[in-house]
Amino acid sequence: MTATAAPRASAPPASASRPPRRRRVGTGRLASQSLLYALLVVIAVIYIAPFLINLATSVKTDAEAASDPLSLIPATWSTAAYERLFLRSDFPTWFRNSVVVTIFVTAGRVFFDSLAGYALARLRFRGRTVVFALLVAVMAVPNVVLLIPKFLVVNQLGIYDSFAGLIIPLLADAAGVFIMKNFFESIPASVEEQARIDGAGTFRVFWSVVLPMARPALITIVILSFQGSWNELAHFIVAAQSPELTTLTKGVAQLSSGQLSQGSQFPLKLAAGAIMTIPVALVFFIFQRRIMNASVGAVKE
Repeated sequence: MTATAAPRASAPPASASRPPRRRRVGTGRLASQSLLYALLVVIAVIYIAPFLINLATSVKTDAEAASDPLSLIPATWSTAAYERLFLRSDFPTWFRNSVVVTIFVTAGRVFFDSLAGYALARLRFRGRTVVFALLVAVMAVPNVVLLIPKFLVVNQLGIYDSFAGLIIPLLADAAGVFIMKNFFESIPASVEEQARIDGAGTFRVFWSVVLPMARPALITIVILSFQGSWNELAHFIVAAQSPELTTLTKGVAQLSSGQLSQGSQFPLKLAAGAIMTIPVALVFFIFQRRIMNASVGAVKE
């Protein structure tokens, strides 16, 4: 009689040990993501807190702003600072001058930067490389170094202390030309061939064919130009001195330095700073979604 062997216990499948490993991996990934988000929240609070303090202090009374400047909830809400800015100061004039200068400068930079960028990207002319090298060199020069030459040129042209002196020197910038040149070089040259076959000239090709495809770069130039011209200060100091031509940045700088008021006047100064941020924030939030849009109108090679 043969003895029957006891059935051998089967080994546990290899997959049985995987769930704990997956749980460990999932827990570690969750912990790292939580730590990353916590770090991002801390950084966001560091950047946002001064702006929130600015807004809160602008609606405080002078006494409360001086005694408790960091509180985010005013004990007594007051709009006296805003009323004084708009009703009993030159703030509306400053605001109007900044709007006029910013609109003209932004429009000029969009047109001239794109035109110069297209010329450097597509046209073949003698000295093209030298011009581009000089363009990069200008980007490396600090703006403060150019203040005295700007003043001499503006004064020599006879446009000192005028809107022309505030606007014309800012109508083009090296960074905008650099951005447009690089974007135009990324567009295939074949998209222009059909227009040239139909008899379109260089400017027609640029205006009707290439420029509409450069919308992401143009919107980037709009945002950078608007922000740069709206926040410009050094050029406005050397280009004009009449109170009628004072821009918002120049007026608020005088206000912050105490030239136009007595005492701390924290609510008044921070109310002016809060109003200054509104146009730039609106322009950014309106156009930010279009910055990264891909160009349209691709053709098959």
